Amino acid sequence: MVKPFDNRNQLTGMPQMAEIPFDLQVRLVRRALRRLMQMFRFRRFNLRGVPRFFANSFPKSGTHLLTQALQGFPRLGPVVDSGLPAVVTYEGDTGRERTFKEILKDLRRLLPGDISYGHLHALPEVIDFLRQDGYATFFILRDPRDVVISHVHYVTDLEPRHALHKYYWEELHNFDERLSVSIKGLPEIGFEFPDIRQRFEPFMGWMTCSEVMILRFEDFIANRIVTLGKVIDYAVERGFPLEMDKEEAISVLASNIDPQRSPTFRSGKAGGWRNQFTPHHKKLFKEITGDLLIRLGYEQTDDW
Repeated sequence: MVKPFDNRNQLTGMPQMAEIPFDLQVRLVRRALRRLMQMFRFRRFNLRGVPRFFANSFPKSGTHLLTQALQGFPRLGPVVDSGLPAVVTYEGDTGRERTFKEILKDLRRLLPGDISYGHLHALPEVIDFLRQDGYATFFILRDPRDVVISHVHYVTDLEPRHALHKYYWEELHNFDERLSVSIKGLPEIGFEFPDIRQRFEPFMGWMTCSEVMILRFEDFIANRIVTLGKVIDYAVERGFPLEMDKEEAISVLASNIDPQRSPTFRSGKAGGWRNQFTPHHKKLFKEITGDLLIRLGYEQTDDW
């Protein structure tokens, strides 16, 4: 079992500041102030025993939807939005795969009661860390056909710092070409960008981890109230001290969700792939992904 990081002041949660980038230092100070405010609000001397919330996702699968829901929890009990950067397997601006040591360093910054998020592969060591007592870990996924649609818009129009932005914008000439690349990958551009099945496979281990709550983007859209109730139940099961009635808590979380506040918001719909996939894209997607949709529960057969 990987031990949580404990090199910090027990009251504020401030780690030793030596060799920490200035931007991160600012984030840590702000987190400490928010923690003090929550202690005062809920009449606690510390946040020991309160679980760390971690929202994990496959990229472009509803990350902001889930984090907005979790960011409503400080109104329900003694937790706080950590404000820390996303914990990721791949750097967005370079495409470089980060080492487990780098990932672990980020995870160890999380304190009891922190809310954080990221995109982490289901490495055995990462699973062991995020399944342990004192953590409430969520994993949200989305129909991979909608994921590749969202990926095209994100890389081309919404994130100019993305490692693929220049290629998508300058080398590919239209949406259909870009969608094909988002499906089949691009192994020859100097860094790893495999096909959509290979990109999903490293996340599949989360699906069988009983201590992690599996959520679907589509359920947040079609059955939001029921889904939020399950989120609250899981948080309480993992040790969250709910300070109000469950029905009221659901309303609080629902009111905190506003997809248009997301910097990457585009449509917030499920099933949009049906209007975007050409017969060519359907054929390519089936050839590339095999039984992936069936394994994820989005189709019963490959006849779609």
